[in-house]
Amino acid sequence: MSNTLRQAWIYLENGTFLEAKSFGADTTSVGEIVFNTSLSGYQEIMSDPSYAGQFVTFTMPEIGNVGVNAEDMESTSAHAKGMIVRKYQARYSNFRAEESLSDFLTQHNVMGICDIDTRYLTKMVRDEGAMMMVASSEISSKEELKAILEKAPRIEDINYIEQVSTKKAYIHQSATYSEKGIFEYKKAPKSEATIAVIDFGVKRNILNEIVNAKIGVEVIPNDFKAEDLIKKYKAQSIDGVFLSNGPGDPLVLKKEQEQIKELIKAKIPIFGICLGHQLLSIAHGYDTFKLKFGHHGGNHPVKNQQTGLVEITAQNHNYNVPDSIIEIADVTHTNLFDNTIEGLRYKDEPIFSVQHHPEASPGPKESAYIFGTFLNLMKEARK
Repeated sequence: MSNTLRQAWIYLENGTFLEAKSFGADTTSVGEIVFNTSLSGYQEIMSDPSYAGQFVTFTMPEIGNVGVNAEDMESTSAHAKGMIVRKYQARYSNFRAEESLSDFLTQHNVMGICDIDTRYLTKMVRDEGAMMMVASSEISSKEELKAILEKAPRIEDINYIEQVSTKKAYIHQSATYSEKGIFEYKKAPKSEATIAVIDFGVKRNILNEIVNAKIGVEVIPNDFKAEDLIKKYKAQSIDGVFLSNGPGDPLVLKKEQEQIKELIKAKIPIFGICLGHQLLSIAHGYDTFKLKFGHHGGNHPVKNQQTGLVEITAQNHNYNVPDSIIEIADVTHTNLFDNTIEGLRYKDEPIFSVQHHPEASPGPKESAYIFGTFLNLMKEARK
């Protein structure tokens, strides 16, 4: 493990040029800068496929102190372009740690940037909105970095789903539980329903929570055929379809939208989270829009409109469904930061979705009941 920090340079599309230090991979990368307000869980965030194409600025000032370990991975790789932190702690101390954050990032060719004013960057993104940037530990020239950024495609022009989705279908059988604050894995409980999970960049803990809810899981690639799933539903080999989270602009995913429209017509029970929530809106004819700086963190208040209770939720999205969708769906959850829609139940259809992450990881588990709601919906549809 190397504790040596190297020089790094950042150029943002608003013309801001900054010097910093670098840990992790020695490289030059282009991506979209966002900020995340989570107090913990940096490994889960970096390995969440939904962050593909993005530099994550952490508002938590001290990062790296608990190292990383294989069990906390949300996928098989680190998908974010890089992480930006105030202070990187190379000397980690945790009984579960297996290696340093720097070594982890190096293995996955991901940049780590530190010794920079993350409060300044966060306020910039908050005021001006998420923007593209380039970071390098190799190039110090502002003009050269500017030229690289100007030639690079924007995040909304790239289909990251093709990169992060599984290439082969598989069965997920592990579940998680927490004992004395430690997450461990256990054998799946007996299933009361079975679903196909469309992998747009699914997090492992979403799959774990689905299994915890007594739902059998087969994960399939994003290039699924609705016709195949409809046949399986009619043959009762599946009871519903789950549309997962994932990176990028949902309006780019034309093929997926068309297949989802067919599933909707077939009246198959469907549950969507984050990107899946957005794709359901688009498939119903209501296009999503981009938020100014998105919602990223593990401490966002959401009001459950059915119970009146406020749930503290995990969030990770730059896009949102329009208010006009209330023409065809009832709002079940509302974001208390900006009153945007966080949950929908479609009228006269066995379909519902949420924008936030009920599986958290990192974050609170107050919304985990939603997975049980899906099981009940599928049982009701079979009556």
